[in-house]
Amino acid sequence: MATRKKVKTKVKRRKAPARKPATRRKATKVGKKPARKASVRRAPRKTTKAGKKPARKAPLRRAPRKIAKPAARPARAVEPTPVSPPAQPVPPGERIGVVTHYFSHLSVAVVRLEAATLRVGDTIHIRGNTSDFSQRVESLQVEHAPVMEVGPNDDFGLKVIEHVREHDVVYKVRP
Repeated sequence: MATRKKVKTKVKRRKAPARKPATRRKATKVGKKPARKASVRRAPRKTTKAGKKPARKAPLRRAPRKIAKPAARPARAVEPTPVSPPAQPVPPGERIGVVTHYFSHLSVAVVRLEAATLRVGDTIHIRGNTSDFSQRVESLQVEHAPVMEVGPNDDFGLKVIEHVREHDVVYKVRP
């Protein structure tokens, strides 16, 4: 009996789904690289004997001119101008207190009285880095209660006519 040979059959592949067509890249030119610039070489300095600088050539000499010189004056002693320290402003009165707080929306300063007494009607002067003005005391308040007079070590509210800042000094002006 004759045996049949098995024939191997080739399996067909399925086609891949369609894709975008491949874009060709532009070929870049391959050429020579630009030549490097040669560095500028300077001649070394000439030296004489153990690193000394070379002697300069003497300039051409001309005949000296005769110039009439003025008569010599005696030297004057220069006196330095005295520098005086900046003048301290004279306080406008007796220092009585310092501003500890300021309420801008009310124009009220909180003052800590150090010495002396202050009454409604007295004239005060407030001086600081940016403030410098005088005014008459119109109202005094201690703990939100109006008072006519305040004494030493009192904290009180004082209606002011200009802006004041903390650490401004309050002086009592003598009438």
